[in-house]
Amino acid sequence: MQEFSQLLRGRRSVRAYTDQPVDRDTVAEILRLARTAPSGANLQPGHFHVLTGAPLADLTRALQAEIGAGTPETSEYSYFPDPMPPVLKQRQRAAGYALYQALGIARRDIVGRQQQFLRNYGFFGAPVGMVVTIDRAMGKGCFMDLGMSLMALFLAAEARGLGATGIGALANYGPQVHRLLDLPAGQLVVCGVALGHADPDAPENRLRTERAGLDEYASFRGF
Repeated sequence: MQEFSQLLRGRRSVRAYTDQPVDRDTVAEILRLARTAPSGANLQPGHFHVLTGAPLADLTRALQAEIGAGTPETSEYSYFPDPMPPVLKQRQRAAGYALYQALGIARRDIVGRQQQFLRNYGFFGAPVGMVVTIDRAMGKGCFMDLGMSLMALFLAAEARGLGATGIGALANYGPQVHRLLDLPAGQLVVCGVALGHADPDAPENRLRTERAGLDEYASFRGF
């Protein structure tokens, strides 16, 4: 139990990687473990399109070209609440400020912030990138099931000494990713995942975001 607690508390979003490769067998086993997550009626929603080497580099270059050409963002599903409640906006800003501070990017350095955000579309330099999709016909609850599968994936990676992070920003250019990878028409791009060996010297990898206190999100009755 202590080891599991340490695994959960040790996991973090890794935004800088070494160039050390990750072999296919390791990625395959991580995905098998991710699929052990529970899902309603055992529907097991979600697909993982895994890229490395030239295919990953090609996708990164193509996305950067799209963004550089001024291609507008397209939101095919609602990620954040709109409008964002003040308490959640405060959490969002605190996490962003902490990241930029760790990287030495000033609050008014708009260019620096934009360049850092663009690293999402390069999978933060990870040797393995995944595009996560879900069948468009699935209900909203299936997104929850896919989220549990993603958490299992992150923990499986952590247990193997690997780093990972989800990349929600990839969905901003979901139609472009869909076209570039020639994905089936019925699949919706949900997010990306970066996977690899964390760069121990990168300041952003030492960042720890705060979690809300128990009394903010839990209530107990009958104890």
